[in-house]
Amino acid sequence: MSIPRKNEPLSSPSRSGAFQTEIDQRVEAFAESISFDHRLYAEDIAGSIAHAQMLAKQGLIPAADSELLIAELHHIEQEIRDGKFPFQQRLEDIHMHIEQALIDRLGDIGRKLHTARSRNDQIATDLRLWVRRQIDAIDEHLANLQRAFVNRCARDADVVLPGYTHLRRAQPVLAPHYWLAYVEKFQRDRQRLADCRRRVNVNSLGAAALAGTSLPIDRQQTTAALGFELTATNSLDVSSDRDFLVEFVFGLSMIATHLSGWAEEWIIWSTTEFDFLELPHAFCTGSSIMPQKINPDVLELIRGRTARVVGSLQALLVLLKGLPLAYNRDLQEDKRAAFDAVDAIEGVLQVAIPVVEQATLKRSSIAARLEEGHVDATALMEYLILQGIPQRTAHHGVGELVRLATSQNKRLSQLTLAEFQTFSPTIDNSVYDVLGAENAVRTLTSFGSSGPQRVREQIAIWRAQLGIS
Repeated sequence: MSIPRKNEPLSSPSRSGAFQTEIDQRVEAFAESISFDHRLYAEDIAGSIAHAQMLAKQGLIPAADSELLIAELHHIEQEIRDGKFPFQQRLEDIHMHIEQALIDRLGDIGRKLHTARSRNDQIATDLRLWVRRQIDAIDEHLANLQRAFVNRCARDADVVLPGYTHLRRAQPVLAPHYWLAYVEKFQRDRQRLADCRRRVNVNSLGAAALAGTSLPIDRQQTTAALGFELTATNSLDVSSDRDFLVEFVFGLSMIATHLSGWAEEWIIWSTTEFDFLELPHAFCTGSSIMPQKINPDVLELIRGRTARVVGSLQALLVLLKGLPLAYNRDLQEDKRAAFDAVDAIEGVLQVAIPVVEQATLKRSSIAARLEEGHVDATALMEYLILQGIPQRTAHHGVGELVRLATSQNKRLSQLTLAEFQTFSPTIDNSVYDVLGAENAVRTLTSFGSSGPQRVREQIAIWRAQLGIS
């Protein structure tokens, strides 16, 4: 039986001599993944270089062959980066393209690279390297978004906003307290990604198809070369494991959820009805028919695009839920979902950061309506508690005072001392020190609260943690 040599074309390196016919072109078109997995080329080449180095060290291929393979892999990488590398549907995926290019250029030396390796452990390794890189990039985006919110705190330090529950005015809070609430959310997102990264950072290379190999490979060497923290201990599991990918996309889904909620809030705040916020016009669009419109389309697209991320998570879960061990071709579809989730999140973060940096609170509009809704009622109740009145009694009594003020179209601070004393004769003029939104905010002292001193403490902590000078 003759062995194909350098100038003899192969339909695909993956088709062995067991096949009696060439693959149907309709199958080529249906089964290809090069149209989307070409973006893994850098990871595939990094894994191949580490593998070639290990094969040479173990004496499985000559050192000179390893050097030629590595040099050519670098050339291929540069060609792909420059857009000069030809992609062909018949070669299915990025792995086959790179391997076939090596065979075309190096002949039998190119055929040696796949020694002790399967596309199964190869793609698992590529994905882990790619996810690790994406986690690092997204973490930096999130840190920059946090910095954008923290940097707002100084210029908005004295702005008091109505805080909401059930989309009804509840208690007054400082604007920086609002900003730090999002900093906290994005910190949890960063922590989730960091935790996920530990489970991503496991070397699957060397698991081969599913059972490992009888060849004397050194998996610890490739683990070190690729910067993995651990080497997978069960070849059957790791060759088909995509838990790390689901966990990663879940982390992205939480980021998406937080970004969508923030976008929704700022859309509401920028309406004429709320009139809290002016969005930067560079991130708004107009109407094709109504000339007065300045629409929050970027925020609406953020709210909409984040749905794709949640959809990707569902797609991955459904994809995996019925798969037996070990590798199944269904897993080819995992990359579409992961790529789309990453693209959506990166796109959203790139526009979210400047929107946060450039939006402006409408101070006069906020102040003009700040006292509406009796947002100081809780401060009044706690004032009464400090006078020794039981909480439930104080709660009920303040409700009656709110009703009285509402019936007279007054604020609580506009009630007379005599009216307050109808509830409790112990109330004196000091009651006015806690009434009004700004006074009510100043009464807050508990750790993590919106009191000015507590907020200043948290701002200082975040500035230090995020490296803001």
